[in-house]
Amino acid sequence: MNKLLFFLLLPIASGLTAQTTRERPNVILVMTDDQGYGDLSCHGNPVLQTPEIDRLYKESIRFTDYHVTPMCTPSRGQLMTGIDAARNGAVNVSSGRTSLHTELPTMANFFADNGYRTGIFGKWHLGDNYPYWPQLRGFQESIWFPSSHISSVPDFWGNKYFDDTYIHNGKQEKFNGYCTDVFTTSAINWIAAAAKTQQPFFAYLPLNAPHAPWFAPEENVKEMEAAIAKSPFAGLEPKLKDNLTHYLAMIRRIDYNIGRLIDFLNKTGLADNTILIFTTDNGGTFTDYYNAGMRGKKTELWEGGHRVPFFIRWPHGSLGAPRDIAGLTQVQDVLPTLIGLCGLVTPEPPHFNGISLAPVLHGAAKVPDRTLVINYSRMPSSFDYPSPASPSIMRKDGSVVLWRRWRLVEDRMLFDLDTDPLEKNNVIDHHPDIAARLHDKLDTWWSEVAGTANEPRPVIIGSDSANPMVLNSCEWMDVLLDQQQQVLGGLHRNSYWNIRVARAGKYEFELRRWPREADLALAASPPNGKALPIAGARFAINGEVRKQKLEPGSKAAVFTARLDAGPLTLHSWFDDKDGQSICGAYYIYVRRK
Repeated sequence: MNKLLFFLLLPIASGLTAQTTRERPNVILVMTDDQGYGDLSCHGNPVLQTPEIDRLYKESIRFTDYHVTPMCTPSRGQLMTGIDAARNGAVNVSSGRTSLHTELPTMANFFADNGYRTGIFGKWHLGDNYPYWPQLRGFQESIWFPSSHISSVPDFWGNKYFDDTYIHNGKQEKFNGYCTDVFTTSAINWIAAAAKTQQPFFAYLPLNAPHAPWFAPEENVKEMEAAIAKSPFAGLEPKLKDNLTHYLAMIRRIDYNIGRLIDFLNKTGLADNTILIFTTDNGGTFTDYYNAGMRGKKTELWEGGHRVPFFIRWPHGSLGAPRDIAGLTQVQDVLPTLIGLCGLVTPEPPHFNGISLAPVLHGAAKVPDRTLVINYSRMPSSFDYPSPASPSIMRKDGSVVLWRRWRLVEDRMLFDLDTDPLEKNNVIDHHPDIAARLHDKLDTWWSEVAGTANEPRPVIIGSDSANPMVLNSCEWMDVLLDQQQQVLGGLHRNSYWNIRVARAGKYEFELRRWPREADLALAASPPNGKALPIAGARFAINGEVRKQKLEPGSKAAVFTARLDAGPLTLHSWFDDKDGQSICGAYYIYVRRK
């Protein structure tokens, strides 16, 4: 690894503060999941009402040309580090490419090292296994679930948004209630306790809604059914209308909880010296019905895939009146901005790919004229086995370059948003000077990141800090299988795990189709599930392939191996009675004996 490209950052010196910790503002950062720019009534939505977020909008400074990546993990990694996804390791939602480099401090590290209490409540999505857990990345309090959504492969089996089991400070714990309510209530209770201490707090509230599957409380579903029945969308195809109803119902529940949070801050007197931020991680998943005059949605390079809301409120921060601020801003700017606003101190200036917007917020400067690059790893949805042609391999032309109102898409299409907001007219032949300028920026950027963009981070097994542990198919390299629904369907896919052995020794590997808590035989067919004719298993590690026949009713195939410390790849197969491969083990429980 070229360490210079990873911007070695030193820990913050908590004793070198320009302000006392009691004077420093608290910070609450709310990020919703898959909610687009148009999914707010303050942005003109014709059917959805979000009065509580609208209240925050009216009291906030709004960056109106603010951009993320069109997919969850890259946006979240950039938020936490201020560094481009191609440099920080978290480039994809799955496929072995989600884990944030441990060499990089996170936003929580910066706050904790400056005397803040830190907590996360909701979706992490920057590494499901050791050593990438949020409780190891600066968060002193953590209530979270793994991977991209509740009911993902590594999530507790059977979680369905209501009365689920989450990970609380490293231990599985059952919570009662709807997910958005649970995470918000947990954050409020933690903030209330933190406020009684002499420390400021940083609360990260990355809500999982409205990410699919679309489950919402019945009261909100009925509310949106009535609203859609009176709207221009009453005639939508029934399945599409039902999905839209539940999607919008999830946002209504978010809005209700934002209101609860704001009311709590006002009632307790915390509002005045608390920086409250609302934003989202990418474009929406439902954009055909309304998209605020943009083209594109989640996973797409069009404007609607990466331009999202960003509201910031700090009543006692001398930020001036609520207002819109134009100019290109990005998610990598948030961390350096908060460092500036909160007076956080570092022994050496960290190198970010974003900039501090604190002077802009204080009215002392304008957003600078800048050129931004957005790029990320795509989901290899149709790949059954790993391949160097997988979409999960980042490529230079998988980018959009932004300058003023110009957009260079895939290094071959140029759009002028001032005259063509829907990006329908490719004008690259009419503006060769603009195209050349943006192409040069892309070339320079890619030359800096190409050596690290596709470097995966290993899962570490055998550490004293995480033994035993569970590997899962979300970490298969360059193959996508990340939903419990796909496990139920017995998807015929396979790949390998990129691992590092922490300590030499004898290891036990328990290969399963189902997680232990499901307590099912390998060939079982649970409700809504598909039986697989599993009769044997194969296991490959350290250059050796072993086979095992399985008895009917077997729940697992167990192999042992003596391993040296260091990097390895691990591969598994479940076979039928003729020895033909069916799929890989979706779960492997690993224990250093």
